[in-house]
Amino acid sequence: MKQSILLDGPKFQITLKRLSQQLIENHGDFSNAVIIGIQPRGTYLAERLIQEIKEMTGVEVPLGILDITFYRDDFRMKGQSPLLANSTHIDFIVDDKDVIFVDDVLWTGRTIRSAMDAIQAFGRAKRIELMVLVDRRFSRQIPIQPDYIGIQVDSIDSQKVIVSWKEVDDSDSIVLITEKK
Repeated sequence: MKQSILLDGPKFQITLKRLSQQLIENHGDFSNAVIIGIQPRGTYLAERLIQEIKEMTGVEVPLGILDITFYRDDFRMKGQSPLLANSTHIDFIVDDKDVIFVDDVLWTGRTIRSAMDAIQAFGRAKRIELMVLVDRRFSRQIPIQPDYIGIQVDSIDSQKVIVSWKEVDDSDSIVLITEKK
């Protein structure tokens, strides 16, 4: 197995700051915007963005955490137990709000499609935007594109992109894993 480090250390932090700045440029005081982290690992990025935005502007952006497990079209095919589902924590309505979905890796697009279905339980968003730390460009099964991208990775289906977060993995990094044959 070959591992290639795509991003870590100071470059990882710079990328988070750049993404936060892009949100500030587009949403100003965030009076009509909310950030929704997609479970499980998009939540770490969402929480970091909230922290960065607060440090830069003093604004506390509403944060929601969305579990899409039961909205996935492949849920039953994977044979997952409902006990493995995460929880949703959204204590606001998204009616007429700009909803910014946040996830760590965009691959096939199915997670984001599921998130769009799931968020309807909280109202009708004015607009939905997508921010991802990693965009695996050539693997889409559904025509979904991000509005904000940390890095783009050209990879094949047999490769894996692993995002590590210091909160749970002891360090921040993005690694591309290729199985040797």
